[in-house]
Amino acid sequence: MIKRPRRLRKAEILRKMVRETRIDQASLIYPMFVRDGEGIREEIPSMTGQYRYSVDRMYEELEKLSDAGVGAVMLFGIPDYKDEKGSQAYAEDGVIQRALWEAKKRFPDLYYITDVCLCEYTSHGHCGMLKGCEVDNDSTLELLAKTALSHVQAGADMVAPSDMMDGRVGKIRTVLDAEGYEDIPIMSYAVKYASGFYAPFRDAAKSAPAFGDRKSYQMDYHNSREGIKEILLDEEEGVDIVMVKPALAYLDMIAKAKEATNLPVAAYSVSGEYAMIKAAAEKGWILEDQIVCETAVAAFRAGAQSYLTYYAKELAGYIKEGRIG
Repeated sequence: MIKRPRRLRKAEILRKMVRETRIDQASLIYPMFVRDGEGIREEIPSMTGQYRYSVDRMYEELEKLSDAGVGAVMLFGIPDYKDEKGSQAYAEDGVIQRALWEAKKRFPDLYYITDVCLCEYTSHGHCGMLKGCEVDNDSTLELLAKTALSHVQAGADMVAPSDMMDGRVGKIRTVLDAEGYEDIPIMSYAVKYASGFYAPFRDAAKSAPAFGDRKSYQMDYHNSREGIKEILLDEEEGVDIVMVKPALAYLDMIAKAKEATNLPVAAYSVSGEYAMIKAAAEKGWILEDQIVCETAVAAFRAGAQSYLTYYAKELAGYIKEGRIG
């Protein structure tokens, strides 16, 4: 035989030399839950090893992330008070706004991205304003833009609308630019499916809808061309990074997104993916570290350039050890 692919698999140094997919710590983003209250560090029952932090204790996790080499954090807020208009999402002294002030003072070198949505803040748990039992698209845009602006004014380095309302990127871009924040990037949850993989997150963020579901605004998981339409619309509206969510079951969409746009593509390894790996590892059915590495590389191999994951600290360690990367 003249052609022997195994020649390039013989030694570890050679395998790394010809590696097609490379990742580094700078590509990792850690999703973090911050809640109202004081002195709180409470474990999330459905997400073993993940916690909700009050603002005065979030520094504990930020310090670990910084030490591990993770440079970016995505903040999700959990207020004590909720109302129909999600007013704590854009309140000057809201939980995310206060978290940003404190985090920027103590860890100014970290990069802070904020989730822009209303579901954690509304009494009904939906991602926008209601007209009867329907989520009204256009009235929601005003409040999303107001929320994004309040986050930026509090110190956010990037905003990430996750609501899936039509036109939200354009509205946020217009408002930020008008207020002199032309340099603040927007990362849209461009391809966000109505997925069962979000169940642990809704427990973590206390954001399950009080009635119905989110299928009228999040995407049908049967569709892929629709995802490309969403990406191209966000691109027209001035988005800077597009995200595919979830990651593992939607690797095809990560690949298609990479082909459809020249914008950077992010992938979100969501709470259900994390919970399944944790549960199987606790049963002894899988080796957690191997699966964490394998699923992360799969997302990057498909075309992701950034990776949101609850395993960010662990992955940063594996990269440093040379196990992946």
